[in-house]
Amino acid sequence: MAAITLISESQAKEGNRFYYMGPQLECRECHLKGVCFNLEQGSMYAITAVRDQTHNCSLTEDTVRVVEIKKVAQRSAVPKKSAIEGSLITFQKPGCGRLDCGNYRICHPYAVEDKKKYSVIEIEGDAECLIGEELVLVKLF
Repeated sequence: MAAITLISESQAKEGNRFYYMGPQLECRECHLKGVCFNLEQGSMYAITAVRDQTHNCSLTEDTVRVVEIKKVAQRSAVPKKSAIEGSLITFQKPGCGRLDCGNYRICHPYAVEDKKKYSVIEIEGDAECLIGEELVLVKLF
């Protein structure tokens, strides 16, 4: 059975991705909150299908549509010694603050939580590091 949630009409397109940032206080009285709150906070999801059902949303003051979703693996850079396909790692954001680095967003991904365990599902190759760390690009799930 497909996982479903509600998303704004304008964003409800197959293939679109979004981060679920967590429940909103304004939604606590909504009778549909269970459909919106069934996702993992901080994770990225891809819309796999758009259904015909719509609802009114008091938070967005707009129409929301029922969509089928799947959780998406996150791309990140990790130390080379941790990059073993199939292994479980505890992700640690680097102490590097080099905003001028082309890999900054990969080393500091939005939807990967510090000190949380992730599975390394794919190794993509070496990542350039401006401070000389040996990093590898991976997909985490």
